[in-house]
Amino acid sequence: MNRFAYLVFGIISYLIFFAAFLYFIAFVGNFPLVPFTVDQGRPILPVWQAAAIDIFLIALFGVQHSVMARPAFKRAWTRVVPEPVERSVYVLSASIVLMLLCHVWHPIPAVLWDAGSGPLAMLLLAIFALGWLIVLLSTFLISHFELFGLKQVWSNMLGHGATEPVFRTPFFYRLVRHPLYSGFILAFWATPRMTVGHLLLAVGMTIYILIAIRHEERDLTALFGEKYVAYRGRVGMLAPRLRR
Repeated sequence: MNRFAYLVFGIISYLIFFAAFLYFIAFVGNFPLVPFTVDQGRPILPVWQAAAIDIFLIALFGVQHSVMARPAFKRAWTRVVPEPVERSVYVLSASIVLMLLCHVWHPIPAVLWDAGSGPLAMLLLAIFALGWLIVLLSTFLISHFELFGLKQVWSNMLGHGATEPVFRTPFFYRLVRHPLYSGFILAFWATPRMTVGHLLLAVGMTIYILIAIRHEERDLTALFGEKYVAYRGRVGMLAPRLRR
């Protein structure tokens, strides 16, 4: 019975994540389909109050993502949470924090640039869409269903144990070490209309990404050893390394 319950929990967590992810795309892109976006929805507060709230939300997002992803935390956490659903709990927690960011965010509407609706705006929107596409494809290149906890609960349902991680560098990963983060950065910064609030989100998330990469690469080096060290030496972090 526990195995089936874990599977149901994993599926529900994934569906909640998927809804939160789609909402976040609309949030960053200022789509009119959702009530709250980076530039609209909440009452306008004095800049310092809005900035304090928004910085706190970005920090909460970063702390939750980074702390719960660390091996030491996982070892301690799985004494409380069953190991097959550890990743699903992480995914559910991340989704809740992401939705909290979207719903509590306060816009800072001062405009820094506005490309209007001409060719430049179309180009920026295309880069925005490309960024999200890179994010999605990057998850499938490694293991989308393992990344979001479905593989773990399904394997547990079948009575299989956890599989050993394998070092692979498919497609994007032959060019950059963290294409998923590269996609996020493109999506955060490519906008036809950049407000102070949107800039705060882009800067805050970029800082989080750079911090997260540092911790992730330390964990990957500990896991894969010289293989990852050599890979890091020849492949760029967020953009292809241009050299002979």
